[in-house]
Amino acid sequence: MTDTLLEIKDLKVHFPIRSNQLFGGVTKYVKAVDGVSFHIEKGETLGLVGESGSGKTTVGRSILRAIEPTDGKVTFNVDDESFDLSQLTDKEMRVFRKHMQLIFQDPYSSLNPRMTVRDIIAEPLVAQNLATGKEVDERVREAAGLCKLNLEYLRRFPHAFSGGQRQRIGIARALVSNPQFIVCDESVSALDVSIQAEILNLLMDLQEKLGFTYLFIAHDLSVVAHISKRVAVMYLGQFVELAPTETLFYAPKHPYTEALMSAIPEVDPDIEMAPVHLAGEIPSPINPPSGCRFHTRCPYVKDVCKTDVPKWEEIEDNHFVACHFADTLTLKGAEMPNSVDAD
Repeated sequence: MTDTLLEIKDLKVHFPIRSNQLFGGVTKYVKAVDGVSFHIEKGETLGLVGESGSGKTTVGRSILRAIEPTDGKVTFNVDDESFDLSQLTDKEMRVFRKHMQLIFQDPYSSLNPRMTVRDIIAEPLVAQNLATGKEVDERVREAAGLCKLNLEYLRRFPHAFSGGQRQRIGIARALVSNPQFIVCDESVSALDVSIQAEILNLLMDLQEKLGFTYLFIAHDLSVVAHISKRVAVMYLGQFVELAPTETLFYAPKHPYTEALMSAIPEVDPDIEMAPVHLAGEIPSPINPPSGCRFHTRCPYVKDVCKTDVPKWEEIEDNHFVACHFADTLTLKGAEMPNSVDAD
């Protein structure tokens, strides 16, 4: 019996750009995801970080086949069987979707304003024919209770709730079908900081109780550090580093990761921030740079970086990186928390 729930190999998602001429064909492709490989263990949370436009959301949605992958293989291990999701027909995929769910970023636009909370939470059960009659109501009430929603809320409409309450409704909708894998797509970024903490703690409690596996996509590195067991860093459609959370934050091996870590705000006012400034903007995924895709902004760039694509390799136990000089660069990670002496 394997402990790996999902295994992704060479996943690619290329969006065609068509000519504006009449009957014009495809002229270019937006390489939103361009060959990523990783796995997610059962019951773990894998964080996924990177700049806007790096392809994070596309990775999550292509795993769920909400976006059809261009190439690659996604293997889902469930009930001691392995399923290649890329080979499932639309009808088979519709049945299989009960094992996977998505928590959306915006709690305001992701809920149908014309449906009651009860109907919103029940939607996966009805759409996938997982329950009927009284069983639907029982499972809706159970999901609402797990998300700490008062049962009287089930008769109301989404406009009556705050952002945090709406996100709890979205989480209840995701868990009502009892999935094994949930993609959290920036699921706390639209909330106030205090509410973010409540939602994160709720997700962690649900994971402990029900054994969920999360792919947690976010911009906020402190949020990712709080919830994730491992973290992957994405840049321009590719992974540049993947490691256990503490290792990645305090001992990064890729210059892009170093730049991200240097931008984390410090609570201690005595610690002087020294962010690594990256030159220019992220290049276009339509025409990515040759060699290492980060070389146009890397402060450590050398000639080989401009011509040769770095290998994605494991340089330490469970620590993967794509950099020609990962073994020789001495990079600075996030500031280690100060130890507090007991009085």
